[in-house]
Amino acid sequence: MTHLRPQAISVQAHLRDQVAGALRAALIAGDLRPGAVYSAPALAAELGVSATPVREAMLDLAREGLVEAVRNKGFRVTEMTERDLDEFTEIRALIEVPTVGRVTASATAGQLESLRPLALRIVTAAREHDVLAYLEADHRFHLELLALAGNRHLVDVVADLRTRSRLFGLGSLNEAGRLVASAREHVELLDLMAAGRVHEAEECMRRHLAHVRTLWADGRAGAPADGTADGAGAAPAGARDAALGLGGR
Repeated sequence: MTHLRPQAISVQAHLRDQVAGALRAALIAGDLRPGAVYSAPALAAELGVSATPVREAMLDLAREGLVEAVRNKGFRVTEMTERDLDEFTEIRALIEVPTVGRVTASATAGQLESLRPLALRIVTAAREHDVLAYLEADHRFHLELLALAGNRHLVDVVADLRTRSRLFGLGSLNEAGRLVASAREHVELLDLMAAGRVHEAEECMRRHLAHVRTLWADGRAGAPADGTADGAGAAPAGARDAALGLGGR
């Protein structure tokens, strides 16, 4: 009879998930540059972990379409085209705008108010130039809001679209204070929904998505033109910050 070691498996899986989360945050923020190739050992050294969980995490990201394996070199960050971003925005609008309308009409005041701390956290993070806190709160706000519609598959689809349409160049926009206006739209949206103003809430959601698409364009325009990195490229500061506590594995 085979004797499994669930504790060891659990620890390894937990570490893999943490590494994947750190790298995903860096990808979404654009700290890992499209077209650049990064080696697992170099990323592992920066994160303070062994190369194995980094390789495993990168394979998870490859299945999500965020990176692709490069034989004997590492992983290349996949590049997004303007058409990709336009299409992702269109799909999100088709899903999220009417869903916001439905939730406005059906959610209780308590359900909507439970999202206010997240909306305020997004604004605070934008003002403090904390890009990782901004991304985490923004992600949770949108998905928890959509979850009030009661369709988990809808939430999964939007989560996937948000991951694939990562905000390349967000870090530079964050430092310039360009995220504050977009951040405030979360509070405005929540206020409109709490007041039961269905059509205005839908329009706010539509405007917010258009605003986000503009941020994508501006972030890409301000990003470095050179998309190359050697195979031993170091992990970005964002990934290191997100991976605090991973050392020694």
